[in-house]
Order: sequence, then structure tokens, then C-alpha cells
Amino acid sequence: MKILIADDEVHARARLRSLIEEIGPPYRVVAEADNGRDALQRCRQEEVDLVLMDIRMPGMDGLEAAAALAGLPTPPAVIFVTAFDQHALAAFERQAVDYLLKPIRRERLQKAIERAVTLNRPQLQALQALQGQQDADYISVSFRGGLQRIPLSDVIYFQADHKYVTVCHSGGEALLEESLKSLEERFPRRLLRIHRNALIVRERLLGLKRLGAGGCAVSLAGSGAELEVSRRHLPEVRKLLRGKV
Repeated sequence: MKILIADDEVHARARLRSLIEEIGPPYRVVAEADNGRDALQRCRQEEVDLVLMDIRMPGMDGLEAAAALAGLPTPPAVIFVTAFDQHALAAFERQAVDYLLKPIRRERLQKAIERAVTLNRPQLQALQALQGQQDADYISVSFRGGLQRIPLSDVIYFQADHKYVTVCHSGGEALLEESLKSLEERFPRRLLRIHRNALIVRERLLGLKRLGAGGCAVSLAGSGAELEVSRRHLPEVRKLLRGKV
């Protein structure tokens, strides 16, 4: 079994790797990640059977990453590694999604690995429910040398330009390194692709207007920007607008 360890603490990753080496074959660590986004990327690049996932990590946390992993063609099993108390994770336990409370014991780790299964729909629903209890949907951007959380409810749209993505929100604009594709995977029900370089928050959509060259642009609540809609994505925009009527 090929295992990826995702934890922002170096010592925590080393501890898990050491325990897995003690357990021995057929279990082996093939990769490590220090945040959820990196874990998701590693799982896209190489075959991973199981992810040992910390919940609290900067940027994309473990809950968000696990939800995105569940959407992969061949999703790995996920075991959460957490300092949360048992009551906070009762929903996971009821749905047979395993978790390990820090500090980790080898016997408990081995038992969890042996019973690891891929997240199914009820388990993913439990995951999303707990995510809602712990944190509202948000994105993290660099701010004054640290990280700033912006609730998705404050976001109006995302627009890509070269290697960065600009997020326009009620408080202004900010840059983030996360790709539009990754954002779509994290928030499939909240975001709508209108162009290869733009995503909008669905509830912000007010209408469509004609452009001089024959194209269309969206009008969005909270912004005077006119974002062009590509022909490919125009039907979905119109469908969403019809649903609001």
C-alpha cells in the first residue's frame, strides 16, 4: 500500500513515517506534503492508495483536500490525523471514516491502515457537514507576510493572469497562487466557470449584457466589472439565470 503523509509539521510527518517503517510491508511512504493543495497535486501525479491527512494546515486544509480527493477518478483512502477531541469527530466515526488522535500510537495506526477504505458518498457528506461546523467556506491569501482568510460569501469572482489568480471580493482584491481548476474542485457548487480565465460565485450573478463585438459579459452583484463569457460556457450561465427567475 502506497501512503502519502500530509501534515504541516515536519516532526509529525517524521513520526508517522517512522511508525509506518516499523509496521513494515506492504505499507510504505511514497510522498509527503505540508498542505492540502500539495497533497492533492501529488495524488494527481502518482499512484497513492492512502493519505494520512492532518486537518489543520495552511492554505487548503485537510477537510478541503479530502473533499477534492474524493472527486479524483481513483481516489485514495483518507485517514485524518488530528488534535480535535472525539466529540468533534463523531460524525466521521458514525460513517466509518477513521481518524487518529495525536499523539499517534503504532498499534492504533496499524489498525486504522488495515481498515482504510475509500470515501463513499455518505462519508463525504459527513465530511462536508463537519467542514461546515468547523469553518465556513473560505480562501487563504498572502497578507502582510502572513495569511488572511476571505469567506467565499465575500468573493465576487476569480480571474487568472499568468501564474497568479486575482480574487475580487467585497474588501478589494488579492492575489493567490491556487489555480482556477483547484478552486473549482474545492467549491463545485459555489463557483461557475464563465471563461477559461474566470470563475464567478454563483449567487453573485445578476444578468448578461451584449458586448459590441457580439459577445456577452456578466453583471455581478458587488462589482462593476464586465467579465466576458466564452461561447463554451454561455449555456451554463443562461441556465443559471433561468433558474433564478
